[in-house]
Formats: sequence, C-alpha cells, structure tokens
Amino acid sequence: MTINLAIVGVGKIVRDQHLPAIAADPAYRLVAAASRNGTVEGIDNYTSIEAMLSQKPEIEAVSLCMPPQYRYASAHAALSAGKHVFLEKPPGATLSEVAALETLAAEKGLSLFASWHSRYAPAVEAARDFLSRTRLHSVRVVWKEDVRHWHPNQAWIWAAGGLGVFDPGINALSIVTHILPEALFITEATLEFPENRDAPIAASMRFSSASNLDATAEFDWRQTGKQSWDIIAATEAGEMVLSEGGAKLSVDGKSVHEEPEAEYPALYRRFAEIIAAGRSDVDLAPLRHVADAFMLGRRKFVDAFHD
Repeated sequence: MTINLAIVGVGKIVRDQHLPAIAADPAYRLVAAASRNGTVEGIDNYTSIEAMLSQKPEIEAVSLCMPPQYRYASAHAALSAGKHVFLEKPPGATLSEVAALETLAAEKGLSLFASWHSRYAPAVEAARDFLSRTRLHSVRVVWKEDVRHWHPNQAWIWAAGGLGVFDPGINALSIVTHILPEALFITEATLEFPENRDAPIAASMRFSSASNLDATAEFDWRQTGKQSWDIIAATEAGEMVLSEGGAKLSVDGKSVHEEPEAEYPALYRRFAEIIAAGRSDVDLAPLRHVADAFMLGRRKFVDAFHD
C-alpha cells in the first residue's frame, strides 16, 4: 500500500529531514504541500491546509511541521477530513489540545502519531537494553547548545508556547522517558527567562522516582563551541554515556554502539506501521515533564537576548 501524503509547514526541518526521508520510503507518495512561506518542487502547493484538503481529496495522511502554537487547528482540520496525522515534536502547545486530537482520531478511526525523533537515534535502544540489565544509581542530563546556530531569528520559538530551550530539551526528555526502567517526576526546577522574551533560555531540573532515583537535567541555549547532548547514568555495571543526542553509547569510556543517524526514516516507517495497524502512537510523557517544569519551576530573569 502506498500512502498519499501531504506536508504542512515547509521550513528548514522539512527540507533537511522530512523530504529526504519521504522520498526514500516506498510506503509514501508525496502529493501536496501547504505553507505560507515555502513550496516543494514537483507537487501541488497551497497556501493553507484548508485549500489543500478541499482541492486534493486523494490525500490520505498529513505531516504537520509548523510551530506547535499553530498546530491544533491544522490537525483538527486534517482529522475531520479523514486523514491520518503525523505531528512533529513537540506534538502541540498544550497537553489538553493533544489529548483532544487523540480522542478525535479514535472517534474517526484514524492514526495520530506524536513523533519524538530523538527516540529513534541509533544508540537509544542499546542504552535502554543496557539499563534494563543493571541497577541504576543516578542520571544526569546535559543538553546545551547555541541557539544562534540552530534557531537563528526564529521569533516563534521565543513566544509563549514556543517552549524556548525546552524545544531541544524535550528531545532529551523523550529519550530519558523511553530508556529508564521507571518513571520520573520533577521535584524542583529553575527556568531562566531573558528579560525581553516569553520563553526560557536555560533550565535546571531535579527529578525523583518511586525508588528515589537521583536525576538532574541542565538545558542551556547559550553554549558556544562544542555542543553537549549527553545522558550520563551511574550504574552497577559502570558509567553509561549516551552522547551526541543518542548517536553514540559508551560504558566506562569504551564504545558500545555507534551507527549513522537515521531518525526521520525510522519515524516515517513507524507512521506507516501504525496506519497499517489501525492505531495511534501518542506518548505525552516528554511534554508532561515540560508542563510540570513550567508549573513547578522558579522563574529567574536574566539579561536580554538578541539574535
């Protein structure tokens, strides 16, 4: 079965990741795109999802890649029109709207996919397997990068609902919630807001669990030079380091697992699988942690940030 797919929101992530993954997957035929600012060569392009859905009835599934603050209305329109929906991360601006979309998908008998691309990084499953076979003492997450390099002049990410540093930080949370053998919950947090922005530039969090696991996370968008995307776990079997955003795994300094990145091809394979199975995949654990950090966290104002 070939799925007639459309994509909404043609920006950098679509050009860098989605379009190559779709083109390489025989399960899909890309038939249309909708975007206010971009087009995809060789297919029909529209300036709104409403126009696309009304004029292109053969569409069977839609990938939504616009900023999360604007995603609910498009997802609701696509599901209401009988289309399966792929949500870029984070799946929405609030937990409530994604829960409502999950209910609508179930009512319509459609598949809804809340995608977490970092869970599909090449060494993540190896890390999960390692932690399942040993006793865990502590976990430390260090996720620090240069916002000017990765999100230059993207005003939406600093607006309310844009998540700020949690946009990359939620990638770390998506891995942690997948690989740890028990659930975590936030006990304290500090969020640093530039005085001229509505979203944080840095965050520190402490977590616990039913077994009182010691876990911390440090997110920061002000890092220059080498970028840090690491999850460090102290265990009875040695120190496990899942580095480079999940691309490499080492134990006590010795490499255990390393493969080329293939996150988005894996996401689209998963989307095709759940469509074929007639079900959804909507894990909101990473987004719940972000919501908890905003709800529980202490706010600290820091110097203004300018691109």
